[in-house]
Amino acid sequence: MAVRTIRVYPDAILKQVAEPVAEIDESVIGVVKDLVDTMLDAGHSVGVAAPQIGVLQRIVVVDVSRSKLGKENNHGLLEMINPEVIERSGSKMMREGCMSVPDYTGNVTRAEQIIVEFTNPGGQLRVIEASGFEAVAIQHEIDHLDGLLFLDRVSSLKTDLYRRKSK
Repeated sequence: MAVRTIRVYPDAILKQVAEPVAEIDESVIGVVKDLVDTMLDAGHSVGVAAPQIGVLQRIVVVDVSRSKLGKENNHGLLEMINPEVIERSGSKMMREGCMSVPDYTGNVTRAEQIIVEFTNPGGQLRVIEASGFEAVAIQHEIDHLDGLLFLDRVSSLKTDLYRRKSK
């Protein structure tokens, strides 16, 4: 469909809670396709949430298969409508970055394993178990749907937030 512009913090939409998708129609399918196109166009992205492109709907895409951290353990491209983590276990701290916070990365602690329920664009309810980097990426994207950025989860902005190196 189209590569969309990523909203960058402090854009107010990034702090708003997204609305559940009531019906999967052509506009929802269009948002999913735009998210995939936007993620792939970025080259380094492993996920994008609808609020990041200015759409307040509970839609995310995640694909860690092209990342060295997720290459061995992934479900491929996940197109998730109304995703919800229904179970969490373990704890893992990882350095996270975000296209909406381009100048920083930070250490964030998240569940190491999750079970997530969502509807795919075909209307089927799916439940998957994700672990490691894929679980972290899914949790990061779902946070966007709740108006949270990784900055909100960094335990100490003084010691766990890092300025990205200029390229």
